Amino acid sequence: MKRWGTLVVPIIAGILVLDQVTKTWALRALDDGRIIELFWTLQFNLAFNTGMAFSRGGGMGPVIGVISMAVVVVLLVTMRRHQSRATVVAGATVVGGALGNVVDRLFRGDAWLRGAVVDFIDLQWWPIFNVADTAVVLGGIALAAALSRRSAT
Repeated sequence: MKRWGTLVVPIIAGILVLDQVTKTWALRALDDGRIIELFWTLQFNLAFNTGMAFSRGGGMGPVIGVISMAVVVVLLVTMRRHQSRATVVAGATVVGGALGNVVDRLFRGDAWLRGAVVDFIDLQWWPIFNVADTAVVLGGIALAAALSRRSAT
């Protein structure tokens, strides 16, 4: 794929910026315990996650941060080999989301990689999450679909 960076960099940067802007908004708007109800079960409710998905592994931020960075590197190296636009876009989406949460671990705590990930999107029937989490999940699903479609041909 020609001009790989012109596709990948804006996707990663866009997700990273959107994630950090929304987390900054959540920290300001919800820091006093305020909950903003939107519709049905959707609300904005500030929470902090020092673990991984579903708040498992609390306090393992340094390990999770290092693993996340390794996954980012592997995805970036792997994406450079793929010619499929769908695979590259999906991989860049996962990378952008992963970096969004790594930034929290790096800079939203008392020590290097000891920060908590800011979560605020609350469905009340699912663990609270953020834009980065959404990008990782949707990008991961799209990446699996793109890779399986490619291997089927």
